[in-house]
Amino acid sequence: MRNPIILAILLLAATPAAAQVSALDDASLGGQNRYDNCLLLIRSAPQNALNAASDWEKTDGGGSAIHCEAVALVALHRYSEAAGKLDSLARATKDSIDRAALYDQAGNAWLLARRAGNAQTSFSAAIAFKPRDPDLYLDRARAFAMKPDWVSANDDLTAALSFAPSRVDILVLRASARHAMGKKADARADIDRALKLNPGNADALEMRGDMKMEAGDQAGAKADWQAVVSHSPRSAAASTARDRLAALNQPAPAAPKKP
Repeated sequence: MRNPIILAILLLAATPAAAQVSALDDASLGGQNRYDNCLLLIRSAPQNALNAASDWEKTDGGGSAIHCEAVALVALHRYSEAAGKLDSLARATKDSIDRAALYDQAGNAWLLARRAGNAQTSFSAAIAFKPRDPDLYLDRARAFAMKPDWVSANDDLTAALSFAPSRVDILVLRASARHAMGKKADARADIDRALKLNPGNADALEMRGDMKMEAGDQAGAKADWQAVVSHSPRSAAASTARDRLAALNQPAPAAPKKP
């Protein structure tokens, strides 16, 4: 989920003044207002933040209170509830850019809930309001991949690249989709293009190693995986590369004994 701070100005402007004292008025929390304090409280006590935001909503907290409730629900791993609130808030928001951001946040919450269809709907709504944002197409591609619908994922990643042709992360994701579709030559072309743009990209190197191994080039695969571990040791790609390298060092299974 993207940083909710981007919506603070809009939401606060739409929030009526509260008449009752709230736990979110505690200056020791360190924020500039209730919304700030709510987000800060989520870091240490998300249930308390949810309770306070719910009370705030009941006393005319408006969009700020609802949004903080949603963020707290995500922190509590109540993803479907959070997504529903974000979708509802998006529908009630007038500004198109902020509606896109809220629908995008809803889509990401639906993904966390493993609800790919709902996520696709939210991301499509976001794209309708912001049709040239490559990240929205990337996010919807993730929903398609979860189904899995690799053809639609590939289409969305291609659309994303039309707006951001030098984005290495999108190229790597499209390579993964194309490989899953059986388009191995196209997938390798995407990886080669990604590495031309960023020769040390860990995800691209790890995937190229997988492709080399699949093609029978064990030495080349090993070199790519070792490069990932050496240059990006704390990355997720390095963790995968270590597993691949460990598998290379395992002895071959013993032949079954003849009866």
